[in-house]
Amino acid sequence: MRLRKKHWAIPEMKENPYVYFDAAEYKGKWKEVFENSNKIHIEIGAGKGAFIQELARRNKNINYVIIEQESNAFVYATRKIIEEKLENVRALPINAEKINEYFDKEEIDRIYINFCNPWPKLRHQKRRLTHPRFLVQYREILKKDAEVHFKTDDLDLFNDSLKYFEDNKFKIMKCTRNMKLEDYPENIVTEYENKWRSKNIPICYGVFRIEK
Repeated sequence: MRLRKKHWAIPEMKENPYVYFDAAEYKGKWKEVFENSNKIHIEIGAGKGAFIQELARRNKNINYVIIEQESNAFVYATRKIIEEKLENVRALPINAEKINEYFDKEEIDRIYINFCNPWPKLRHQKRRLTHPRFLVQYREILKKDAEVHFKTDDLDLFNDSLKYFEDNKFKIMKCTRNMKLEDYPENIVTEYENKWRSKNIPICYGVFRIEK
C-alpha cells in the first residue's frame, strides 16, 4: 500500500543545511563542501538512513553522501544528520539515474547499494541500480580501484548483477549468496536486512572493484 505523502518532508529538508537540492553545482567540488580531503563514499537508496548513521559514526575520517528520491523516508535520514551531529554526511534528494551530473570523474572512492528495488519484470530491469546503464556512470565517477558494495535479499537480482558487473569490467572481490554475520563482523544490519533474516531469507553480498 502506498504511504500517504508527507507534505512537510520537503520543506523540512530545505531547512536542513546538510541537504542539497541544487547538488549539480557542486560537481567536482565535494571536498570543498566537506572542507577536507577525506575519501568520499556514496550510499544510493539510503531510505531512513540507519546504515549511514552507523557507518558515519564509525568512520569520522570518511565523508558520506546519501542519495534517495523518496522524501517520505529520506526526511528521517536527513533529520538523523542533525540529531546525531554527523558532520561528515551530506544528503541529496535526487534520482540516481543521472548520478554523473552530480559528481565529477574519479571523485568518489566507494558506492554502497543496500536492498534496492529488484525490478523483476524484464521491461523494468533497466531501473535496477546495478544495471549496466548505471554501472557506466559509476565507472565515470569512481576512482581507480574503487569499490561497489552490494547487498540484497533477491537472488535473481544478485545473479543478474554478477553478470552486469563482470560485463562492465568490475572485478568480483567478494561474493556470497548466504552472508553469515559471524563471517562479516563489520557488517551493519539494516532494517530491511533484519526483516529478511528474521524470515530466514539468505542475504546476498558482493564487493566489486573497478578496473580501469
